[in-house]
Amino acid sequence: QVQLVESGGGLVQAGGSLRLSCAASGRTFSSYVMGWFRQAPGKEREFVAAISWSGDPTYYADSVKGRFTISRDNAKNTVYLQMNSLKSEDTAVYYCAGTPVVSTNQKLYGNWGQGTQVTVSS
Repeated sequence: QVQLVESGGGLVQAGGSLRLSCAASGRTFSSYVMGWFRQAPGKEREFVAAISWSGDPTYYADSVKGRFTISRDNAKNTVYLQMNSLKSEDTAVYYCAGTPVVSTNQKLYGNWGQGTQVTVSS
C-alpha cells in the first residue's frame, strides 16, 4: 500500500508557474505508474498527466500539453508536476494517484492523496 501526500499548491497570477510534489511512502513506489488529476469547482475530476515506472513515456491531457511537465524521482519516492504558463482555467484541486498499469483512466488509479489547491488569478 502506498500513501501519497501532495504539496506545492498556492495562488499564482496567470502566466506564472508552480511545481507540485507528491511524496509517497512505501517501498513499491517505483512499481506504480503515477498520475496527476484535477477537479475544478462544479466539474468532474479529470486526467492531467501520467508517467510510467521508469519516467518514460509520459502522457498529457491536450489542455496542458506543452505547458505542464510530469517527472519522478524514484530514489526520493516523489512525483512532480511542473506547471508553466498557468491560466485561470487551471484553477482546481490537484491530486496524485498511482496504478500498476499504464493508463490515463482515473478509475484504474488508487491510493489517492488529499489534494493541493491551485488558484490562478487573471
